[in-house]
Amino acid sequence: MPAEKIANILKTLPHKPGIYQHLDKNGKILYIGKAKDLKKRVSSYFTKGHDSARIRVMVSKIADIKTIITETEFDALLLENNLIKEYQPRYNINLKDDKTYPWICIKKEPFPRIFPTRNPVKDGSEYFGPYASVKVMKTVLGLIRQLYTLRTCKLNLSPANIESGKYRVCLEYHIGNCKGPCEGMQAEEDYLKDVEAARALIKGHLNSVKKMLEQQMQKAASDLRFEEAQALKEKYEIVDRYQAKSTVVNPSISNVDVFSIFSDAEYAYVNFLKIMDGAVLQSHTIELKKKLDESDAQLLELALPEIRQRFKSNSTEVYLSHEIELEIPEVHFHVPQRGDKKQLIELSLKNGRYFRLEKLKNIQIVDPDRHTKRLMKQMQQDLRLKEEPRHIECFDNSNIQGTNPVSACVVFKEGKPSKKDYRHFNIKTVEGPDDFASMYEAVFRRYRRLLDEDEALPQLIVIDGGKGQLGAALKALEELDLRGKIAILGIAKRLEELYFPGDKYPLYLDKRSETLKVIQRLRDEAHRFGITHHRNRRSKSTFKTELNDIKGVGDETIKLLLKHFKSVKKVKGANLTELETVIGKNRAKLVHQHFAAKPEK
Repeated sequence: MPAEKIANILKTLPHKPGIYQHLDKNGKILYIGKAKDLKKRVSSYFTKGHDSARIRVMVSKIADIKTIITETEFDALLLENNLIKEYQPRYNINLKDDKTYPWICIKKEPFPRIFPTRNPVKDGSEYFGPYASVKVMKTVLGLIRQLYTLRTCKLNLSPANIESGKYRVCLEYHIGNCKGPCEGMQAEEDYLKDVEAARALIKGHLNSVKKMLEQQMQKAASDLRFEEAQALKEKYEIVDRYQAKSTVVNPSISNVDVFSIFSDAEYAYVNFLKIMDGAVLQSHTIELKKKLDESDAQLLELALPEIRQRFKSNSTEVYLSHEIELEIPEVHFHVPQRGDKKQLIELSLKNGRYFRLEKLKNIQIVDPDRHTKRLMKQMQQDLRLKEEPRHIECFDNSNIQGTNPVSACVVFKEGKPSKKDYRHFNIKTVEGPDDFASMYEAVFRRYRRLLDEDEALPQLIVIDGGKGQLGAALKALEELDLRGKIAILGIAKRLEELYFPGDKYPLYLDKRSETLKVIQRLRDEAHRFGITHHRNRRSKSTFKTELNDIKGVGDETIKLLLKHFKSVKKVKGANLTELETVIGKNRAKLVHQHFAAKPEK
């Protein structure tokens, strides 16, 4: 019945913009979406296959569809945003409000105060923000205090109260931070000029503030009010220094919004920069948890209108890191490719990555299990694996001029070294320096043993080397009937290229990628472990003597003989009694008989 009902709904959908709601059998909203063409968008859920398992699960639960037609796609976007906030469907990304961030308030009252607050109230006052950085907000307020003499008291300065002489000037007046409007020493018209200038400064219009100060300075000078002109000049220089310090690009880039996005396996990070006169006025990053494996462009389309609404932005110029299919009336979207505009995108991405790094550091400390789970999922996505690589093994060969060839196998579990599972392999079947044959032997011996002992196999094997070593390891897996059952890749040292079986071209991961860092750490650990074992073997073979050929005489006995007699020649010349005093009767007899049977030539 649901399938028949859905089919009938699809037939009647219009080719118009609007929003759609997917409902389950209980009438609960599963998902709310917007569409430029409702019929095409909604039908696509039921007429094509979906790579995402989450989308397949959601579609299987849909029992009903409701739609609302709108005039434009932008209207649909705003309606979608409001409905998601109201109903918070399971498969929608929820954008939370910033109720804890501070704002700058210009209070609606006689002689308006300007102060910070975390609780905006709908009382007609003006609010600017939210400020993700309290430091930035305090810098702006500090600049206003330096430039303008605005009151900080909470007195009700109504005309009646001032005329009645109800108030007296405070310390702020005496130290020059206020002009005493409470006693009628400053006209409200004069006070509001400073408020207007402060408003322009909060909005980031530094050029207009400088122009205003310059005009006042020139008028004061022409009226021979030189002290006032000097004070205005000093204020101009303060604004100029602030602008020089805060400007990051060409000052001609004004009233621009910058949005960038990047993502990992589970989350996406959208950074917003507000640019005014070349300076960053606002910077804010939000984290979005993916629900239906959305693309970066889709997530950016969702976040952009919400952030603009949150920050009350009216910029008509928006720079983006990704192309999006979104139309907002009178707003021009642009993806910069070079120059100062591209630099702004890079700055935005840098801010977003810093936000993510700080968040991950915190998670790693307070919730290591969540960190491991996220890392495993990220590696699965980056390396295109069928399952998370909870158990990884890495192989490396060591030999010098073909002597004492060894292979090392290191094991990582949950992204960390499991040293008790490390293994060495003294290569037995290879003559001379043959890396490929050595790799084949080590891999074959390792997994034949795991199979024989019914031990758990890894989800991923990493081979330190290029296509040749990878091919040798793959041959070993084929002979054990393990090809396709364990993922395998090779890492070439020079350019950190990752090779997969059957792929013509290598995979290059971002140098900052956590996945690449884990693989590099595996490779380095295998190299260290193999080199250490190889050095031990070389040192043993370097000091090999004729005493090593005596059956029943071990390393400790040889050490005692050489320590006492100082050389093999003196051991040969020692009689049985002398030998017995050093190593005992039984072993002395073995040594004496060995050299007696081989008289010196």
